Amino acid sequence: MPTSNSKKPDPIDIHVGSRIRLARQALHMSQEKLGEALGITFQQVQKYEKGANRVGSSRLMNISAALTRPVEYFFEGLNADGSPQPVDDLTSFLHSKEGIRLARAFARVKDREARLGMLRAFEVAAGYASGIIDENQLTHELAPSTLQPENMPVLGATH
Repeated sequence: MPTSNSKKPDPIDIHVGSRIRLARQALHMSQEKLGEALGITFQQVQKYEKGANRVGSSRLMNISAALTRPVEYFFEGLNADGSPQPVDDLTSFLHSKEGIRLARAFARVKDREARLGMLRAFEVAAGYASGIIDENQLTHELAPSTLQPENMPVLGATH
């Protein structure tokens, strides 16, 4: 663990900050809007998200409420000793800005055939000779009712 004079952010603070950013982005909330909800500047939100400033427990409770996430959410992905849990490539992508944008955009496509076409195009671009998803699963998984934004799971949310 870094000493008190260390300028390098603690890995736990970086992790908590990245989870704050992920939850904020998932809600389409700006740093300014979160700052307003917390009574702080957007610059302070930036510092929290980068792990440059440590988030105190009362502030984390306020952030938790503003972002509608349980406090535990911000520590998901860490072991009890503070070390990161291994993350697979898919989870990492789904938590990225591009992953969130792609999931939102894909969910808004109403036409099933268009969704299938995009899915197949992505599979080809990724180097898959044939589809990676069982065609029988597509009937349910790509049905319009299951892909509405309100039916999509919130990444990292606990149920």
